[in-house]
Amino acid sequence: MEFSWLQTFITAAECENFRRTSEILHVSQPSVSVHIKMLESELGMSLFLRDGRRVKLTAEGRRYLQHAKKLMEVYESGLEDLNAFQQGYDTKLCIGISPLIADTILPSVLKRYVKANPDVEISIKIIDSEDIERAVLNEDVDLGLSCLGSSHAEITSQMLYQDKIVLVAPHDGLDFEAAPPLDEKEVLLSNYLLTHNHPGYWDDLCRRVKSRYPGVRMMKVSQIHITKRFIAEGLGISFLPLSTVRRELLEGRLLEVDCYSVDIPDAHTYALTKYNHGKQKEFLTYLSGYRF
Repeated sequence: MEFSWLQTFITAAECENFRRTSEILHVSQPSVSVHIKMLESELGMSLFLRDGRRVKLTAEGRRYLQHAKKLMEVYESGLEDLNAFQQGYDTKLCIGISPLIADTILPSVLKRYVKANPDVEISIKIIDSEDIERAVLNEDVDLGLSCLGSSHAEITSQMLYQDKIVLVAPHDGLDFEAAPPLDEKEVLLSNYLLTHNHPGYWDDLCRRVKSRYPGVRMMKVSQIHITKRFIAEGLGISFLPLSTVRRELLEGRLLEVDCYSVDIPDAHTYALTKYNHGKQKEFLTYLSGYRF
């Protein structure tokens, strides 16, 4: 049996058309038919029912499809491993990272880590924090960097960083030294409060703000980078982790508002692992050596 037969079979099963299969695989249509016939002969059963230009899997074909996919996964995984070995990699590490962490903490650290560890092949999957625990459990990734911790019995949850949260408003156009400081109450009651751009702290923080300022108007915005854009355009204000707005504050594009009446929580970054293997431990030790 040849793996090209399996690839042809899987593709034909998905698109139910031999002509389309030939286009996807960049082979001739007669070659598709030959591959299928050879595979059927090898297995001793029919895999497709022909219906004009379309084909459909037989009961045997549907049953064999899952096995064919597993065989292809093993074959492709072996090729990837050999290619990595030829390129000088001794270790592979797949990391699941929330979009927020990927945009703030990770880039500078990863650049230094890759330079210091050229024998480690890194692959990154961007996954929402709510889904990272499942990815670690299913072993889709070797470790996860999430804004949410985990209490699952099979997961080790390690807090890496604690980030101060600040109330951020658009620049008011006044001179920084001459202008009076922004007033917390006025800022909160005269603007939309853009919420739920971070998965870790907003439900509790919204209750705290509402209890102090019942008249505050809120608008949910699911991404921090969009929230910052909205604030810069004067569409609202928000409580954001300091690491995500440090540059904008330094450059004067956004302003921090001193907040005394609301008890503001911290944001956290967690490492989630299922196994305490050497490659995970080494990366986390390196990562925990940096502060942001």
